[in-house]
Amino acid sequence: MDKKCSVCQKDMHDAGKVVDYYGDYAAYIDIQDAQLIDGVPGTEDNHQCVHLGVCSSCNYMEEIVISEKLLK
Repeated sequence: MDKKCSVCQKDMHDAGKVVDYYGDYAAYIDIQDAQLIDGVPGTEDNHQCVHLGVCSSCNYMEEIVISEKLLK
């Protein structure tokens, strides 16, 4: 993740999909279904996913929309 913390300007790291934190079985939600319930309109159509970014220095957390990567 190439994102700087808006509080202290240090690097943020990717803590995974936001929907993975919704409950006990959230990690098993299909990616297309996750895009429908992530709270951000258009992520499915735009091939995006909402992840949780955590600052490596001050532990500030922020939801970050990232583009899906195509694997070959």
